[in-house]
Amino acid sequence: MPPHAVSAAPAAPAETPSSVTLARNALYLLVGQAATMVLGMVFNGVVGRKVGVESYGLYFLVNSFASFALVLVDWGQQYFGIREVAREPQRGGELLGTSLLMRGAGAFLIALPTGLTAWALGYDRRTILFSVAFLGISIPLFVAQNFGMVFRGRDRMDLDASVSVANRAAGLAFVLVALFALHLGLGGVLAAQGLAGLVALALALQLHRQVATGRLHFSRAAARQLLSGGTAIVAITIAVYVQPYIDAVLLSKMVPQEALGWYGAAKSIMGQLLAPAMILGTAAFPRLSRASRDTRAFHGEFALAQRPMLWLGGLASVGTWLFADVAIHVMFGHRQYGPAGIILQVFGLGLFLTFVDILIGTALTAVGRATAFAVAKIASLVLAVGLELLLIPYFQARSGNGGIGVTVASVLSEGVIFAGGLLLMPKGTLGLDVFVDGGRALVSALGTFLVLHWLPPLTPWVGIPLCIAVFTALSAAVGLVRRRDLTVVRALVQRRA
Repeated sequence: MPPHAVSAAPAAPAETPSSVTLARNALYLLVGQAATMVLGMVFNGVVGRKVGVESYGLYFLVNSFASFALVLVDWGQQYFGIREVAREPQRGGELLGTSLLMRGAGAFLIALPTGLTAWALGYDRRTILFSVAFLGISIPLFVAQNFGMVFRGRDRMDLDASVSVANRAAGLAFVLVALFALHLGLGGVLAAQGLAGLVALALALQLHRQVATGRLHFSRAAARQLLSGGTAIVAITIAVYVQPYIDAVLLSKMVPQEALGWYGAAKSIMGQLLAPAMILGTAAFPRLSRASRDTRAFHGEFALAQRPMLWLGGLASVGTWLFADVAIHVMFGHRQYGPAGIILQVFGLGLFLTFVDILIGTALTAVGRATAFAVAKIASLVLAVGLELLLIPYFQARSGNGGIGVTVASVLSEGVIFAGGLLLMPKGTLGLDVFVDGGRALVSALGTFLVLHWLPPLTPWVGIPLCIAVFTALSAAVGLVRRRDLTVVRALVQRRA
């Protein structure tokens, strides 16, 4: 959809109030993400402790290679498909069936270029083989995740969450067998993830029967539409995923293997910390897409997701700063991975702005301005890479931990994305309330930090719940959390009952 598509056309009627649908979708995704987060933390902790910091650095590197390659294969189909299914549910079978075939074939074909790229970058044979192997074992899950196109487009976030939880649970079970019973090492980790992907794919096929969007079938017209429509979205997707790829390459070339492992450990937790923002963005995206042709309705949908996102961002930021070392110690152990704590702590400083940028990016994708937003992301990427070339060797020389330089560069460059996103938001859809609520969230975060800083040292079992309680109380005091928010939750519970 072109950028000028936001107009005064009437929005499609909704079956349930926006606030309840958003809350229900977010609840399903939150429960699913909570489960996958716990399982993922245990998975990464087990792998990191068992294979050692250097092998975990290799695991992080090849994971980055595969993730970027699969983003190229997807070509924006996932978000485009969600948007189209949300608008025209009867086309779900055609769009999903076509996308499944395109995804599977594309993932298979990109394996060789991935290996050749690793070879051209000068990596050793083991890294090249693992890069290709990791991509191959990722195909089942990659295909299974595509069912989210229909699940999310039809507001069935519960089905999408079920697939993710099943994959994580199976992956943890298989990796425990591979590492402790069969003693297979890093190769066993990859095999376990491949088997878990097959479990997720089988479940996705089964759950798809609950969503009436027509039979799965391939269509050349749909293929052309997915490619052309996805092109408008792929720019921002590539811009997002190319940065972790470049970060991994630069680190692997400029720091020792153990420093790469420290950053990989911190990065695995960073992904979990960003999950709440992705959950809320995913929950809001179908409704933002439906309202994208009506300026007033779109403003309402954006405002509905705005305060929860700011609240989550403020809490995640102050919590990460206060308890980064605890997270590293619990998951990976302080003896091998202690330096990862400062990397994660610095990441917490920029977490609030990252949450806001995720919501703005989701909104711009819904109105068809993803390509323009990608320009801001690319500008941010250029700045980040330039800073990394200076900061990685600086921090490596000063502290022996070059990963700090990557995180500092990322935090500093996030402001470029925020400024670009604000300029691109359609006129009349973004009010001053986003800045007011943002200020409230920052005040609550600062107050929470000061309270916990002034208190004597507390165990994490007391400190973390206290952090959440203090932040929530301050949020209510400054008006970020309001009584009507509780009304939405109560309506959701009554509806589910």
